[in-house]
Amino acid sequence: MDDGAASGKAEAATGRLTALAPGMAIPYGGDRVAYVSESLAQAFRPGDRLVVVQDSGDLLHVPAAVQAIAEAAVGRAATAFQQMGAVGDDAITAFFEAFAANLADDRIWAEIAAANAADVARAQARGRSTTRLAVSPSLRADMIAGLQAWRDAPAARGRVLETVTHEGWSVDQVMAPLGVVGFVFEGRPNVFADATGVLRTGNTVVFRIGSDALGTARAIVAHALDPALAAAGLPKGAAALVDNAEHAAGWAMFSDPRLALAVARGSGPAVAQLGAIARQAGTPVSLHGTGGAWMVAGVDADPARFEACAYHSLDRKVCNTLNVCAIVRERADELVPVFLRALEAAGQRRRGAKLHVAEGSEAYIPAAWREARVTVARAQGDREEPLVEPLALADLGREWEWEETPEVTLLVVDSVEDAVALFNRHSPRFAASLISEDPEAQELFYAAVDAPFTGDGFTRWVDGQYALNRPELGLSNWEHGRLFARGGVLAGDGVFTIRARVRQTDLNLDRNPDTGKRF
Repeated sequence: MDDGAASGKAEAATGRLTALAPGMAIPYGGDRVAYVSESLAQAFRPGDRLVVVQDSGDLLHVPAAVQAIAEAAVGRAATAFQQMGAVGDDAITAFFEAFAANLADDRIWAEIAAANAADVARAQARGRSTTRLAVSPSLRADMIAGLQAWRDAPAARGRVLETVTHEGWSVDQVMAPLGVVGFVFEGRPNVFADATGVLRTGNTVVFRIGSDALGTARAIVAHALDPALAAAGLPKGAAALVDNAEHAAGWAMFSDPRLALAVARGSGPAVAQLGAIARQAGTPVSLHGTGGAWMVAGVDADPARFEACAYHSLDRKVCNTLNVCAIVRERADELVPVFLRALEAAGQRRRGAKLHVAEGSEAYIPAAWREARVTVARAQGDREEPLVEPLALADLGREWEWEETPEVTLLVVDSVEDAVALFNRHSPRFAASLISEDPEAQELFYAAVDAPFTGDGFTRWVDGQYALNRPELGLSNWEHGRLFARGGVLAGDGVFTIRARVRQTDLNLDRNPDTGKRF
């Protein structure tokens, strides 16, 4: 067959998907098949898109209108990125200053707070969690501080990381912007300060926030973000919101090959799905899903230190909250009551406490605890439950997503080594802390535990802004392996590429010096 015939055959074999039928077979993964459901077939219209997740066979419907919204937002960010090269670092500094000032303005904040109150009310009516959604004075202060940190951060564009000098020429390795960063995050309004951090290195960002916080997001964009971009002279669209509440908006955005990096924060399964979509579009990803920290009390643990660290690790529910506490058997009779006292105290400053006990550790729990019941504040409303419930070892990786009632797992182990083995096997491999006064034990723990974040005290230190003075786009666990050439904290100044720039002084440079000289 000649090339023309082959080309014609290839063209005849392609077309545009305009309809789906119930039971239609959709190949995925090279050798597997998924089948179209009746509801999907009925919903699909000409112009819509079907995203087939090659890892799982998920068939995701993106309506044409949603696709258009996502494409337009990515387009604005892509156009803005082309213009950012002509924007000076002083203008980027001015943007962060203006954004922070807008959030500090009580009149502007009143508009944002009113929108947030409406979001919270809607979420509560739907039985949704609001622990991360509701704004507060401390959250406002953190957002402002984060933006001011980016304001004061040194300019990174054009920084020469290395110079290799040769006779007659040299090569500079230069830090340069990466491009458009796509960001999907859960209903946490403060993440705006984190997301816009990528502008510090000359990137642009397009983001989608969860439906619970969309009203708050719109208010922040309208009253604080967009005015700051305009005041600083940055291109419109340098920080663009995908203004749509449907999950399909995130699927469409992460399918767009114009993204240079896809960042997702939220629940484990949703984040994994978004990451798979971006990867198959050819976009590198940074995923921030399952959390939950572990604390191990060793044979040399100081009871007072252990109690304080446990208590201060349970102040509120976020990814670095204490999720599993392991106590070595040799000290269990002494330290289990210490831990229960800390948990009880943590519950007193919230609304009660809930304990899960790993199988084989039940005997260390007092009968009064095992027989008690407690009112647990759930997103769906208050529920009366047992204070203590058993947990299979295979479920140690489960992250407790609590609202106002601190919830944690207790585990008694034979040794620190056993605790580390269970952590490495069952946890998302995120954050681990060893309470021990033995320096050698601390070194052995650090060497053995497979976590990007390790410590010797409370777990809540794991936070880019708190620990490193850099607002984070997210924290990565090692559930799917260690990260290549970067830390677990992804911050705005960590989003860059490297360009090579040659400076030549010898006009007679030639790869063949024996015959190449002419001048």
